[in-house]
Amino acid sequence: MSDTAINDRAGGASAPLDALSGPIHALAASGQPRSELAAGSEVRDWFTLLKPRVLSLVVYSGLAGLLVAPGPLHPVLAVAAILCITIAAGAAGAINMWYDRDIDAVMRRTQNRPIPAGRIAPDSALAYGVGLAVFSVALMGLATNWLAAIVLASSILFYVFVYTVWLKRRTPQNIVIGGAAGAFPPLIGWVAVTGSISPEPLLLFAIIFFWTPPHFWALSLFAHADYARAGVPMLPVVAGARETRKQVLVYTIALLPVALAPWFMGFSGWIYGVSALGLGLWFLKHAWAVWTDAQDETGRSLTNDLPAKKCFKYSISYLFILLGVLVVDHLVLT
Repeated sequence: MSDTAINDRAGGASAPLDALSGPIHALAASGQPRSELAAGSEVRDWFTLLKPRVLSLVVYSGLAGLLVAPGPLHPVLAVAAILCITIAAGAAGAINMWYDRDIDAVMRRTQNRPIPAGRIAPDSALAYGVGLAVFSVALMGLATNWLAAIVLASSILFYVFVYTVWLKRRTPQNIVIGGAAGAFPPLIGWVAVTGSISPEPLLLFAIIFFWTPPHFWALSLFAHADYARAGVPMLPVVAGARETRKQVLVYTIALLPVALAPWFMGFSGWIYGVSALGLGLWFLKHAWAVWTDAQDETGRSLTNDLPAKKCFKYSISYLFILLGVLVVDHLVLT
């Protein structure tokens, strides 16, 4: 479950990173000990730990995989499967917030999250995330099948250990490899229905996998200062804005044939194929605008990164529409 761009927007902060690493014992802005503030946390703080703005795409893509899968699934079990995907994504988000509480305290966009703000104790957040993760996997196995539960557990483990712990702070390829975490939901939805893994859901996995880099890197172009301050090696921080613009274009070009593959392989019909082509070309137009944005000699935008902001915004709409059209195509033509 991917740590999406919606939750890591630009901003700034003042506290040095090394002073914030590890368990947080400092006083909150109010002067009260953070443990006391944690005791007064509200329900919305626990909900915030689940990264609800990320969940919309997770639920939507998981539902798309479930709806296009062949074979019936009882409506109650279908709801249970989507609930499990939702809870699992939220659990991974909570564990991510526990691990990243030091850098969250540095970035302006995230410094008011419940843990760095002192409203929830780190140990409580970790227990909350692990408990939800175990519950979601067990429920998925009992409600649908254990292969779906295994894939669901794999998505949580990948997001927590591969992306959050290993990649995020170590390499600018964190988004490329870590993008697999956000590509699991349609695969899980498919397996919940069929009890098997076949090429079709792997295509859906690949679409989200290739969509993730241009989506995140468009964001990182106008959020690079926040990532640099937090010590996160996003591509513009490590390789510069010009290289990041090139990679946005390269991955958008690569995404186009991948998104058309369901049509080429007979998994979808002409409704999806025509729509995927149009959506992809429009995405490519935005990526080209990012590449050709007016820049200074260092590659920094002279337009306040307006093309990158438009590209990021469109990338969200692109995936929602693409998956929606796939479902419509399936319902109409099959």
